[in-house]
Amino acid sequence: MNAPVPDDFIGWRAERTVFPLSGLDLRVMPGDHPLYLAEQEAIAENWARETAANPALFDGRMVFQRRLTLTDKGLAGEGHVIPFSAFMWWRKQSDRRGGIHLFAYPVLETSDGALVAIRMGAHTANPGQVYFAAGSLEPEDVVDGRCDLEANMRREVLEETGLDLKAARAGDRYFASRIGRTVVVLRLFRFDMTADEVTERIHAHMLVAEDQEISGAVAIRSADHTAQPYNIAMLPVIDWYFGGERGA
Repeated sequence: MNAPVPDDFIGWRAERTVFPLSGLDLRVMPGDHPLYLAEQEAIAENWARETAANPALFDGRMVFQRRLTLTDKGLAGEGHVIPFSAFMWWRKQSDRRGGIHLFAYPVLETSDGALVAIRMGAHTANPGQVYFAAGSLEPEDVVDGRCDLEANMRREVLEETGLDLKAARAGDRYFASRIGRTVVVLRLFRFDMTADEVTERIHAHMLVAEDQEISGAVAIRSADHTAQPYNIAMLPVIDWYFGGERGA
């Protein structure tokens, strides 16, 4: 049974469902996120522990949502730019109240009916996890006060895999899914290459990439949740894709 929808997810659909969006309007508000203002001391203390355990972590900046509203016009968000250290503290809290993590998933399809994801490197914040090449929204993804998800997806895929999304055929709409207080907005991108060809291209890119964030590419051919150590946000997406619900 699904938990009640939190009041900062106004109009939101049930968890672990993937559904189409009629539009996107993700505004970035001026000033600090209320969560960051309220928890700066705890955030700093946790960051000291995180970096002691993993010195490779970098305290960059990302867009973190304060509120999401879903209507017949689409998904509207209000976010703020926060330090990555604040997000790392937030995700360790049991209820994760006070904020919403929204990111974009470029779902890479291949000509032989597979999806291609990446496995994260041991030095990253999600070591060993498998998910689509993606990253949190960053200040450089903000154009005229709003998040540009297409720019974010192009950059993340190019940096991590060497693939150019402009060479793929993009799906005609966005979809969304929620698990707890994590939201993924996804779009399909179909490459005219087989899964083996795509993974070979990614492995070749790994040899020359400046930032070795990933440890390999993974071809996904079913919705088997046990096939890989998937990030939890992947599970509704592969269920939806391989369950034949993409036209819904």
